[in-house]
Formats: sequence, structure tokens, C-alpha cells
Amino acid sequence: MASPTLITPTTKPKPLFLIKSKLPTTTTNAAPPPTPQPRRRELIAVTAGVLSHALLLPVAPQAVAANDEEYVKETADVINKVRTTINMDKTDPDVATAVADLRDASNSWVAKYRREKALLGRPSFRDMYSALNAVSGHYISFGPTAPIPAKRKARILEEMDTAEKALLRGR
Repeated sequence: MASPTLITPTTKPKPLFLIKSKLPTTTTNAAPPPTPQPRRRELIAVTAGVLSHALLLPVAPQAVAANDEEYVKETADVINKVRTTINMDKTDPDVATAVADLRDASNSWVAKYRREKALLGRPSFRDMYSALNAVSGHYISFGPTAPIPAKRKARILEEMDTAEKALLRGR
């Protein structure tokens, strides 16, 4: 005996797909022939043709030069901010805000330039990234008021100097 809460379908279920016979059929009602659909190969060929022309267009060199000038300026700004922040006295009341500003500047610099393939091979980028990683790692591990040890500070300042020299050479 069926339960009254049992759900029964009220409509006739529809088939999931229609199966067409491959046998030739003869009908008296001649339907118009179906319009041919574009094949996948044709679609891929057309798409490849359009994309290949788009990829062959030259890139404007002025846009790259503007990015290079922007990179040099922003990198020099971050270098100056790193130098002033790590040379601050630990008793200075503004050291925590300076470290917070430095972390914001370094995070935005790294986020902006680490995906630029043209910059990844440059010595200025490599040294700057390494120095920012050391500074950020120190302040994350020990807090914003902890002084940087002399050995680490010397290495960071040396990397800043080499990055600055590489920037002046356009590298």
C-alpha cells in the first residue's frame, strides 16, 4: 500500500534525447533539408586566423618606455623609504607608522612589478625584491619596533646600493 506522502509524477516524463534512425526513410511529407551547422574545425580555423593576425601587430615602444620610467621612479622612491625607515632610531615614536608605510609601499611595488616579464631578469628588480623580502620578513617576524640586526641591515643596504646602480645604468 502506498503512502499518502509518496510523490508521484503528474506528467508523462520526457525522453532525454531523441534517437534518429540511420536507415533511409521514405516519407510523403518532404521536410526542407536542415541548414548545415559550422563544423568545429572550421570554427577553430577561423579563430586561429583572426588571433594570428592580432598577435602579429607590433607593440608600441612608447608604452614600454613610459613603464620603464615609472618603474625607475617608483623603485627609487621605495629605496629611499627603505633607507630612511631602517635607519630610524628604535626609540623614535614614528617608527611604527614608518614601518607600516614601508610595508604598504613595498607590497604595492611587488604586486605591481613581479608579473612583468620584462623586469624579472633585471638586476635592479632582483636586488630590490630580495631587499624588500628581507625587510618585510624581519618586521613580520619581530614586529615594527624591533631594530634590524647589523649584519642584515648591511646586506639590505648593500642590495639597495646595487639596485640603485643598476637603475642608473638602465638595468
